[in-house]
Amino acid sequence: MKSSFNVRSLSALALLVLSCGQSLYAAEQPQQGGNLTWGVETEPNTLNPQLNGQSKAELILRVAYESLLARKPDGSYIPWLATGYQVSDDGKTYTFTLRDDVKFSNGEKFNAAAVAENFRHAQDPTYCAGSSICALAGRIASVETPDGHTVSITLKDVYSPFLSFASGLKLISPSSWTSPQLKSGGTDLAGTGPFILKRYEKGQQIEYVRNPDYRWASANAKHQGPAYLEGITYRFLPESSVRTGALLSGQVDVIEGVSGNDAGEFKDNPDFTYQNALNTGTPYSLFLNVKYGPTQDVKVRQAILQGLDISPILQSIYRGERTRVWGITSPVDPLYDASLSGKYGNNTTLANQLLDEAGWKTKGADGIRTKDGKPLSIEIIQAQATVRDQRDVLLQAVQAQARQRLGVDLKIRYVDSGTYTEVRKTGQFGSIANSNTDTDGIDIENHYLPVNGGGSINYSRTDAPEIIPLLKGASLTLDNAQRKTFYGQLQNFVVLQQALAIPLYEPEDQIAAASYVHGVGFRPFKQMPENAYDVWLSKH
Repeated sequence: MKSSFNVRSLSALALLVLSCGQSLYAAEQPQQGGNLTWGVETEPNTLNPQLNGQSKAELILRVAYESLLARKPDGSYIPWLATGYQVSDDGKTYTFTLRDDVKFSNGEKFNAAAVAENFRHAQDPTYCAGSSICALAGRIASVETPDGHTVSITLKDVYSPFLSFASGLKLISPSSWTSPQLKSGGTDLAGTGPFILKRYEKGQQIEYVRNPDYRWASANAKHQGPAYLEGITYRFLPESSVRTGALLSGQVDVIEGVSGNDAGEFKDNPDFTYQNALNTGTPYSLFLNVKYGPTQDVKVRQAILQGLDISPILQSIYRGERTRVWGITSPVDPLYDASLSGKYGNNTTLANQLLDEAGWKTKGADGIRTKDGKPLSIEIIQAQATVRDQRDVLLQAVQAQARQRLGVDLKIRYVDSGTYTEVRKTGQFGSIANSNTDTDGIDIENHYLPVNGGGSINYSRTDAPEIIPLLKGASLTLDNAQRKTFYGQLQNFVVLQQALAIPLYEPEDQIAAASYVHGVGFRPFKQMPENAYDVWLSKH
């Protein structure tokens, strides 16, 4: 068997530093105690860490629920709840060796049986239907426990992104599976994390208290033992201006999700610190439905792709604080391919020619193109839960540009979670706007595999046969260079040739904190806000 690492052979990990090169810690020693109040943008739609697909909820849930492995900035794996792992020579079996000193916050033992139960439930459609973990766990052939601290997971076929899923699944205690809170999450769902869920006030805040027994931080944590803070309160403040005002006035100690207009309030201000980092995964994009309405015609899709000019829109809305993207992955993703940069867009001549060729030649009194007496109208669905970072303003600007440049009526519809699920099920929409942060090609597969073949968020509804061999080729090799080549070919097909997606910008996270707050920062690999385990206060 090929061993990928063992905890005994790890070299000391360097301290994570900010992009500006400064240490996360002040010169003084970390202090115990105090309570932190963090203003956050997004309220979780469920407190079950496995079923919650909101990237923004990671910050809140990761303080209580942990995974088998952590990751370094280059994406390699290091110990956490597992001390090591091995991959069989045929690439199908992953064996994890577990720590023997871990327990869940309710006192239940963390062992092989508990871990195996998590993976077995992830295979159960009655538990995880609608979640991407179902598609990923569906690749598992068997889960075995050779002894109390070893778990072996064998796949039906080789699948290179599986380690990312298996190592990152947030684990819950054995008693959680019989709890009436299983789907919604709550205090019954015990994790192994440095904090324990105390109270959830829907629409208001969520409170955690320190886990006094915590002794098993990941290998890249800055300290071991219990967290410094006594407790954390996450306040739900969906409006960016409200979060900024709350921090400036001292109502909260930290905020995330700082608008481009407000970044200047904290940059170079000695009373605060400001950090930002691009997310991994899929850019915020308009995914165009190939099975419904005008976007069934590839020429209509290509016209929108070619006719819009996104860069000046981003500059106007975000004041230069957001990053334009052109492809299917983030610029910080190891699988990123920059070959499409600048190759499309801002070509109204071509766009209008394509629309003419598609039969949308006449315009009504309102300037919107028509065909057979029907307007060229495309409905964009935006889930209310993911309206953040001035995306509503961005969509309005894109809407105005499409009308003025192309005579295309983009209708924006904001929907609740139930309606969002129903719309996706029926497929009756023109476009869905969204982004995701999964890495290692998982997010790419989720978006471009056929809906009935594991594409859990295939918003374009594509089932183009050209896509399958590219995704299969990428999944069968562990060589990232080869995988990047496959995904580069896929990118050219789905964006440039088929216009299944119109990438807009790469989401990022921003953290602004009062100067007495130390240790806030980003996860080394996914670059989302790290949990508050290493955070401490010099004033409390």
